Amino acid sequence: MLYAAALAADEPSRIGFIVSKSVGNAVVRNLVKRRLREAGAVSLREHGTGFAIVVRALPASASASWDQLLSDYNAALESTLNRLAGRALKGAPSGSAGTTQEGTPRA
Repeated sequence: MLYAAALAADEPSRIGFIVSKSVGNAVVRNLVKRRLREAGAVSLREHGTGFAIVVRALPASASASWDQLLSDYNAALESTLNRLAGRALKGAPSGSAGTTQEGTPRA
């Protein structure tokens, strides 16, 4: 699951990861975190400023290969950023402080 929020255009992007015990034991969780960090580092090269991204690893990520995890991450990020951009074009929803959030479930 991936969530993103828009920041000021000149603020550096930030990425956070949530990998709970339901993903697996400590070894499996650390493997998933390392893979997600690498996927995040790749995406920061393209989206270096203006976004806060949170990735919540689901239990299926423990058995996913690197290629599958990277593919799911990229698809979720692209989908979420497209929705975020669409909302920004329409204007911020009432009651928001200039940020929007959107989540996309992925493995």
